[in-house]
Amino acid sequence: IWIFHGFYAEEELVGNLASMSASERIKTIQKMPETMKKKREIRNKVLNQITKKSKHHSTQLSCCTECLQGTVVSFRRFGNSFSEYFHLLQLWHKTLKTIGAKFGTSVLSYFLFLKWLIIFNIFSFLMNFSFITIPQLVAAEPNNLSFMGLELLTGAGYFQQTVLYYGFYTNATISKIENGSSYNMQLAYIFSVGIYFVICFLTLLFSMAKSFSRNFINPHTHSGNASKLLCTWDFNITSEKSVKLTQKNLSTQIKEDLADVNREVLNFSLTERVVHIVIHLVSWAASLGTAVAACAGVYFLSINNLKLFVKEHKNDLESQAAMLVLPVATSLLNAFIPFFYSWLGHLERFQTPGHQIYVTITRNIILKISIVGILCYYWLNIVAASESQCWETLVGQDIYRLVVVDFMFCLLGSFFGEFLRRIIGTTVCVSLGLPEFDIGRNVLDLIYAQTLTWIGILFSPLLPGIQMISFSIVFYVKKVSLLMNCQPPRKVWRTAQMTTSFMFLLFFPSFLGVLSVIGVTVWRLKPSEECGPFRGLSSMYAAVSEWIEILENYTASKWVVWIYHNLISSELFFFVLSVVVL
Repeated sequence: IWIFHGFYAEEELVGNLASMSASERIKTIQKMPETMKKKREIRNKVLNQITKKSKHHSTQLSCCTECLQGTVVSFRRFGNSFSEYFHLLQLWHKTLKTIGAKFGTSVLSYFLFLKWLIIFNIFSFLMNFSFITIPQLVAAEPNNLSFMGLELLTGAGYFQQTVLYYGFYTNATISKIENGSSYNMQLAYIFSVGIYFVICFLTLLFSMAKSFSRNFINPHTHSGNASKLLCTWDFNITSEKSVKLTQKNLSTQIKEDLADVNREVLNFSLTERVVHIVIHLVSWAASLGTAVAACAGVYFLSINNLKLFVKEHKNDLESQAAMLVLPVATSLLNAFIPFFYSWLGHLERFQTPGHQIYVTITRNIILKISIVGILCYYWLNIVAASESQCWETLVGQDIYRLVVVDFMFCLLGSFFGEFLRRIIGTTVCVSLGLPEFDIGRNVLDLIYAQTLTWIGILFSPLLPGIQMISFSIVFYVKKVSLLMNCQPPRKVWRTAQMTTSFMFLLFFPSFLGVLSVIGVTVWRLKPSEECGPFRGLSSMYAAVSEWIEILENYTASKWVVWIYHNLISSELFFFVLSVVVL
């Protein structure tokens, strides 16, 4: 009787599926909690029943129609197969899945953010290399300087006469064929950088808005707490390793959701509240005082750094090493002060790990953006007004050294901050245990490095390529250090809003601050007289103004002139754009 009942139920199911439309039938079969083999059997029975009905109730299809249907089915199968395997081809898909399963979404958000920045820099490098560097290489003269090896750290010497820096690029129109089409390097340089920043602006804006809507406005729509427990299992998984990884991933997600629901609210006495407020105030005073002292130190070091450039110094080892004083000192401050901020966070004893991370991130962003602000003031107001023959190349070399030294300190931080900490916690002082991954400090390191890269694009067009390589190495080093040295967070907590916070910090103050620096450089500062594509002009933007004056003589280009006068040169347009962005 049981076998007969099962056969009758399956026949009824096949009949119901045969009466559905093709899209409804596919979705219904996909949602069945059955193995792939069973789903295929049901699908084949449904198709056979539909074929029998079509023979009795419809005329025979023509040969052309059958060929067309076969082609459509083949393309549909190829599309389904491609979509199934596409996620496996994504960058570090398996690594990210392993990290999320073992350490939760809080640590995973750092690696997703790092991967996102790598994609940003790949796009920037390809754009600059295609439209700026390749045309310059066509018209470049040979480099007569010798390569010593130390240039990899200092960025000076041999690299000074290469496409790495602004000063090497020509201001002439490049033409390989006489009376043929020419390539205007001035317009290519400013439009490539400008269009890249516009694309970054729109990408950041829409990504931040989408993440904000998903995690703050409608968080329950995307959480699916009950579905994670009852309906999430993928019956296609057959590998034992994949099964265990998926089990661990689901377990971690459910723990995070439960920890968010069952959060305890601690009630403190009046005395305890006063003590906590005093500790918070003292911690904030100490953190702000440290940031002010660090900025003062960077400013005085930068003034001494300029004296090295201006005076005629020899290209010896001592002079090369002296150039590294400013980036090493800046990286030391950025490396050790965040550890002090983390210690303050532990001293304050926040109720949730999320509060501690957000406070630590706020203190770190104040420190790092303040240091970058001091450096920008030094570059735009002191270096640009100096007696140097090519101040843009000096700024590019400064930023190159900061990026390279910061990358080295990031690697050293993983060794000393995580590897040695694990050795101490497992051998010398067992009570400490394994370290936890410091999300706030590591995220702010990425934002700081990306900010330097954005500022340096105008002075060193290939800097995104260097940052792309360094971020890729950092990804693998951090992954190995995390899996070998760190333990999962002691307090499990859900961090759906953290990725949105990272994007917001990257957008403001980082990206908007960079736009201000680029705007002042392009519109207000006078380019060097003896180097770069904008030599001899009153400002970099003057190249666009001169081009528009030429286009005014051509009727076919009137629409470009209209856009320039009514949008680009209009304060009202940028005011309306700012309102829309807000």
